Amino acid sequence: MMPLYIILGVAVVIGLWLILTYNGLIRSKNQVDESYSDIDVQLKRRYDLIPNLVETVKGYMTHEQNTLIKLTEARSAAMKVHDNKEATLAEREAAENMLSGTLKSLFAVTENYPDLKASQNFMELQRELTDTENKIQAARRFYNGNVRDFNIKIQVFPTNLIASALKFVKYDFFKADEGEKTNVKVQF
Repeated sequence: MMPLYIILGVAVVIGLWLILTYNGLIRSKNQVDESYSDIDVQLKRRYDLIPNLVETVKGYMTHEQNTLIKLTEARSAAMKVHDNKEATLAEREAAENMLSGTLKSLFAVTENYPDLKASQNFMELQRELTDTENKIQAARRFYNGNVRDFNIKIQVFPTNLIASALKFVKYDFFKADEGEKTNVKVQF
């Protein structure tokens, strides 16, 4: 009778461990998915702010239409990739990095327009976009932290046995675009 209790006890312990491991993996996976959707929320906010910025800037910048066209095209491309459920993380990163670069060039060009820089609408939109860019970066760092934790969880023993049996796969990290890693050239 005693061996039966020992076998039942071991089976219960193993069953509880399997349940706790599975629930931990699901919890971590959902945290990664939630943090990715936080990035989506901030990107949507940026997409909504850009047309207002373009309209505000149009009246002041008659010679810089090419910059505005590039910004509009970059926004459209980023939204297209963002809305494509089949797009890879690398494709999304590339589109978003192109949009970020175009925004930076727009803000650099506006330095030549003192009236624009003095415009309250422009200043508020620039502040909102800067705040949104900061929130996007924070959301990406949060996502990368959750990805790191999840990837570690599915790679360490003995959790990796359950994760591989249930086909949990690694998530990719957000990475900086190669152009963003170079030093900014400042001339006085």
